[in-house]
Amino acid sequence: MVKIAFGSIGDSFSGGSLRSYLSEFIATLIFVFAGVGSAIAYGKLTADAALDPAGLVAVAVAHGLALFVGVSVAANISGGHLNPAVTLGLAIGGNITILTGLFYWIAQLLGSTVACLLLKFVTDEGIPTHGLASGVGAFEGIVFEIVATFGLVYTVYATAADPKKGSLGTIAPIAIGFIVGANILAAGPFSGGSMNPARSFGPAVVAGDFAGHWIYWVGPLIGGALAGLIYGDIFIGSYAPVSASEDYA
Repeated sequence: MVKIAFGSIGDSFSGGSLRSYLSEFIATLIFVFAGVGSAIAYGKLTADAALDPAGLVAVAVAHGLALFVGVSVAANISGGHLNPAVTLGLAIGGNITILTGLFYWIAQLLGSTVACLLLKFVTDEGIPTHGLASGVGAFEGIVFEIVATFGLVYTVYATAADPKKGSLGTIAPIAIGFIVGANILAAGPFSGGSMNPARSFGPAVVAGDFAGHWIYWVGPLIGGALAGLIYGDIFIGSYAPVSASEDYA
């Protein structure tokens, strides 16, 4: 069964929780700045906004490396989510309360938006947003995002949130970065390979383009929730819900 705990206002505003929100903000900013910046840089260097196969590989590698760093620098403070879908999946498995998770979402969305504002300021270039490729419908795009995000959140559980495995050190952020890079290579030419509502939100805000943006919430959140249900319930069946008084630092 799911192990959702709502939490309390007092706990969500504890010193440790506030440090966690700041950590999520900074780590998400670092990730999105490098990820979106790599797409802008490729377009600048090639004078072509459309990514070719080499550009896709470059952007996938940049996202994978940036996520590895972002997760690593935040892991000991906030858990290194950097992604509302990861936060939701972990909340369903009882690793974080719903209320604290909502504040994680706010921090992640703000980090992504500030990163894109900084990129807009320093490059004076258009901010690329996620969108479906020609011939790909909304349903197909959602399925791409569900499967890709499921793989990401399942990897988070398997390498970082499974108490039976103990601490895997740097293996967890490396694996998480690898699966994101691999999924961008697979889904990028079709759905954009977001897997992260925050990663899509910041560019949409700064570019003022929310066309099809809902896809990048629906798909990743479903995928993250499914991973939390399956890994949290089947493979971590003995987990107890988090205490309402627990510190999430």
